[in-house]
Amino acid sequence: MGQLLYDAGSQSFDIDDRTLAHLRVVFMNKLRRSEPFLFHLPDPHGMGMRSLWIHPAVALVFTFYGSRSPVLNREWIDELMTEANGPNGLTLSPEPAGERQNA
Repeated sequence: MGQLLYDAGSQSFDIDDRTLAHLRVVFMNKLRRSEPFLFHLPDPHGMGMRSLWIHPAVALVFTFYGSRSPVLNREWIDELMTEANGPNGLTLSPEPAGERQNA
């Protein structure tokens, strides 16, 4: 289980290492292009959803606790990028069934 620290650690979110590795690719590509976006994920306290503004001015830290880097699923990255490019932003969703590649 990894962790996403948002806004210099003022908020933290536990996210599976595999999912976090895919999100890191999407975030890095969007930010490299100076394309801010909304990221929606479940509230860590079980109180609905949180929406985070992902922007180059906001500090992000990706912490992985696993000992191996997961094999990335290109199709999942493409789906996440397409959603992040849309008007509603990116919603944390599980990897599509049947497309998962074993690490």
